[in-house]
Parts: sequence; C-alpha cells; structure tokens
Amino acid sequence: MEKTGYLTALRRDGGRLAEAVRDLRAPVPACPGWDVAELVWHTGEVHWFWRQIASGAVAGPDDYREPPRPADDELVAWFAEGVEALAGVLAALDPAEPRWTWAERKDAGFIQRRMAQETAVHCWDALSAAGRDEPVERELAVDGIDEFLRFFLPDVPPPGFRADVHLHATDGPGEWLVQPSGAGWSVTAEHRKATTAVRGTASDLLLLLWRRKAPEDVEVLGDAGALKEFVDVSQLN
Repeated sequence: MEKTGYLTALRRDGGRLAEAVRDLRAPVPACPGWDVAELVWHTGEVHWFWRQIASGAVAGPDDYREPPRPADDELVAWFAEGVEALAGVLAALDPAEPRWTWAERKDAGFIQRRMAQETAVHCWDALSAAGRDEPVERELAVDGIDEFLRFFLPDVPPPGFRADVHLHATDGPGEWLVQPSGAGWSVTAEHRKATTAVRGTASDLLLLLWRRKAPEDVEVLGDAGALKEFVDVSQLN
C-alpha cells in the first residue's frame, strides 16, 4: 500500500469507529478494563500525538503534551475532527520526509502506515463493542500483517521459543514464514512446512496477531501450543 491508500483507510475506518459508538459505557471485549469512551479517547489521543510529530510541532515524545480530554458528550465529535485533521497533515507530507518514530524507520511514510493500521484495529474494537464482527479491509489487513511482523515482534525471541510459524491467507495472496533464531526473526513470503501452520482470512490473521481473535477462530495445523506462545510474544494492544 502507498500514501493514498493509507489516507483513504484512515478516513474510512475513523468514520466507521465514530459511527459505531452507541454507548460510551459499553465494555470493549478486546481491551479488558476499557469502555468505549476510553477506546475513543485513546485512539484520538494517539492521533493527536502523531499529528504533532508529523506536523513538526514537536520533535519527539519528550516535547509532547497530552491534550485536555473532552467531556463525554463532546468526545466523538472531537475524535472525528481529529481524524480529518490528522489526515490533512499526513496528506501534505512526502512519505520520505524525515520524522521521529519509535521504529528503525524514521519518516512520514511510517506514520501514514501506522495511523491507518492503528485506526483499523481500534475500529474493529469499537464495532465489536457494538456487537458487530466486521473484517478489516483485505488489502489493509495484508499490509498490517507485514507491519506487525516487521515492527511489533521483540528484537529477540523469548528464551526457548524455537517454533517456525507459517501464516497463510485464504482469501487471496498472502503467506508469511516466521522463523526465530538467537539473532532475531526471519520473515519471508514463502510456502514451506513449519512447526505451526495457520490459515484464515487476512483480517482474521491480523486480528489474531493483535490478540483480537483467538486461535479457535482460524485453522491451525501442527503445534497449537506454539501458536499460542507466538501470539503472546508481543503483548500489545
């Protein structure tokens, strides 16, 4: 995916998230301890942070100040306005423009991608809280799996974890072979026998990695225990 696709996804899924809000006090099953209000605030504050970085208003997290939290009756409108403001800032940037990020990739393109992916997963959270299990758009989900495997695995596999994991999208192109070693992880796009093979739609595979879906929601061949260990590696929400 490229810049235009990320901006389209950001606006689309930001709008879907806002539209899904019916009860701010409803629990968010994927985020224990959160209600919908906390989900909207969290996602909006993440958007705010990266808008400050992308715009050049702050150089990095040391200069950042959290915005005041809106009252509940203003929260969704504040979030929706923030989505459009963020999209406008990102639209004006060349993806190669240098910017601070927490990753090895330090450019506006990383932020454009990250904001589309962050919003997609939290959009799913909001929809799930409203009783709607709607998939992440396929192309974005494939890109999200790539992003996760590149940036969200720990630098070194946990001690004792030696399983190879093969992810295979069933709704179109998309295969990933993940192999741990003492030096890190090897991620390649290939079909090969592994300790654990996982088959599902691109959306379900992405949501599995982000621990929104369970191993029972996909087809698992081989060592199911190794898949659970692998999914727990990142411990991110």
